[in-house]
Amino acid sequence: MSLSLHYLPETDVASTPGGKTLSEQWDSFVELSNEATFFHRSGWKRVLEKAFGHKTYFLYVTDNDDIVGILPLGHVKSFLFGQSLISLPFCVYGGIVARDELVKNLLTEAACGLAKELSVDTLELRNQAPSNAGWPTKSLYATFRKEIESDHEKILKSIPNKQRAVVRKGIQKGLVGDEGWHGNRIYNVYAESVRNLGTPVFPAKYFRVLREVFGDDCRSLMITHEGRDVAGVLSFYFKDQVLPYYAGSTAAARDLYAHGYMYWELMKNACDQGIRIFDYGRSKVGTGPYNFKKNWGFEPEPLYYENFLVKASSIPEVNPSNPKYQMFINAWKKMPLPVANMFGPLLSRSLG
Repeated sequence: MSLSLHYLPETDVASTPGGKTLSEQWDSFVELSNEATFFHRSGWKRVLEKAFGHKTYFLYVTDNDDIVGILPLGHVKSFLFGQSLISLPFCVYGGIVARDELVKNLLTEAACGLAKELSVDTLELRNQAPSNAGWPTKSLYATFRKEIESDHEKILKSIPNKQRAVVRKGIQKGLVGDEGWHGNRIYNVYAESVRNLGTPVFPAKYFRVLREVFGDDCRSLMITHEGRDVAGVLSFYFKDQVLPYYAGSTAAARDLYAHGYMYWELMKNACDQGIRIFDYGRSKVGTGPYNFKKNWGFEPEPLYYENFLVKASSIPEVNPSNPKYQMFINAWKKMPLPVANMFGPLLSRSLG
């Protein structure tokens, strides 16, 4: 055994006799690992750097020429919120994926050393399962995952009665779904929704870069009514999973029951494509989205966001649940949409 620690370089290079680049070798490891997620893919390095300008540190360990462990990290600097090293900013899952404890420990030590070197407030690993590190843990989020039934009728019957009635109402309204790539259309409905929630929107460039980097593994589903866009969701596809990630709707969507219909349409499409797992993503415990997902028959699974404290004395609470942000949130909800879309990207890049 000959373990070595490395960083993915700024410029991708061939690293094997067969001509595989380091990024391709990284992604092959991700593809073969049961613990790795869509958010461990090497493409996130390009996304974070190109869409937000964040510095990235994608650590990996080799045993001879084979990658046996990875840890993608993004460095978020903010005048308002401080500095964090996160695996991974804007992603619900992250953390170390390693062959064994020896490799995991090597990556942990390297990440802690890097966090100290960069003098960040915290190093945060967004784990799906608790580690044995003993670090302070943020128990704010849960994720929701469920196996998709084998045909449309079984999917509909698997939805609890109350939510199934909402889906049927959307069907009766004559809603139409179209999955592919819709550029500004998906961004526009998303931007309107997050403004209404009091959250700064991401730059439109972010959605374009996601599509550029991940190709058809990043798709949008648009829901229309009489030719008008009323809802949409940008989803990630990974192995046998679909992850609806950025969803939005217009003011007309409520009376058309478009939001519920949209997820039903996405489940149907996934079923037709042989997708096995519907990953509803994370929600804050006790919030409306958390209850919405439970109403679909999904059971919450806790997420373990573990923090190594460097300069901070406790885990920073940079989230909408923090009472000190309520005045800002309420003011943002009232902001004209063009103004919110202009200034939102300046703030959102720091909310990793």
